[in-house]
Amino acid sequence: MSTKTSATFYYDIVSPFAYLYVKQRHRLESKLDIKPVPILLGGLLRAAENKGPGEVAAKRPHTYQFCVWQAEKLGIPFRFPEHHPFMTVAAQRLLVEQNADWTMVERAFDYVWVEGKDPNLSWPEFCTYLGLTADTPKPENPEVKAKLIANTNQAKADGAFGVPALIVNQQCFWGIDTIDWVLDYLARPGMFEEASYAYAGNVPNGLS
Repeated sequence: MSTKTSATFYYDIVSPFAYLYVKQRHRLESKLDIKPVPILLGGLLRAAENKGPGEVAAKRPHTYQFCVWQAEKLGIPFRFPEHHPFMTVAAQRLLVEQNADWTMVERAFDYVWVEGKDPNLSWPEFCTYLGLTADTPKPENPEVKAKLIANTNQAKADGAFGVPALIVNQQCFWGIDTIDWVLDYLARPGMFEEASYAYAGNVPNGLS
């Protein structure tokens, strides 16, 4: 019996692309043992000097409508929340605090992208949706706060600059459209040592 390769999945429930990825993770589960790790997307974007598409006016409607189209093509339930983007600090801390497994992670995404809700506006309902009690408080434990920050810093150290990001053998695969790339890489593990890939990863910047 073959042993699965360990992988890390960095996520924030604010990302529609991370939601669509989670709904397709079964495509990878026969080959990978994937650990879901909550991070704070805003912190990662700032650390990587990047911006989310929801923060770029010209990109926003295109990206959001593309998500609707992609969900339709994939046959995945999809509904935008009341507003977007929104703050996910409390929700992500809760997922850290609960050491959330895939069942809870998927429920958290469903609350946002199937029910179409912002957890901040209905916290007790969000908690019961995750299988917790309605009076579960928003985490304020310093250790939980520090862990979320540490997760976010580790994501950057692992090469992530956005979510969804899957780390396999120290290689970072970003975005929902990289699932096929991951499968090809697993079948061809020397891919990144091949001359064309090695060169592409180190092309000099002609503008610097």
